[in-house]
Amino acid sequence: MSWTQIFVLSSLTTLLILTFSSVDSAAVRDDSKAGDTKGAAPQVFMPESDASNFFKRRSRRSPRYYAELQAEQRVRLAVNERRREYNEEQRDEYENYVEEERDEQNERSREKNEQLREFHYDGLYPRYHWFH
Repeated sequence: MSWTQIFVLSSLTTLLILTFSSVDSAAVRDDSKAGDTKGAAPQVFMPESDASNFFKRRSRRSPRYYAELQAEQRVRLAVNERRREYNEEQRDEYENYVEEERDEQNERSREKNEQLREFHYDGLYPRYHWFH
């Protein structure tokens, strides 16, 4: 319990010292003249009407902003167009390749069937009448 008494006693002494100390202000002193501060005030503060006009103007998007948006959209559209053309070209190439491959395969199978037909042809036509 002795530590609580020490804590309370030190808190009270700190409070008394802060209460009776004579401090005028805690601001940092500036050695500049008083006339300079009046000159700085108009740069920071402005009349209410000017401020409302300022915010009304700033609330709208500037034309430069819209120009940048349009430029970005044009770039995006150009990229999409190039991608679409590339994909179409790739698809066309693949379709041509598949079609040629299919034609070649059909030609080979047709030739093979014809060779087999010639090899097994016995001069009788149609064959199915003679083999029952």
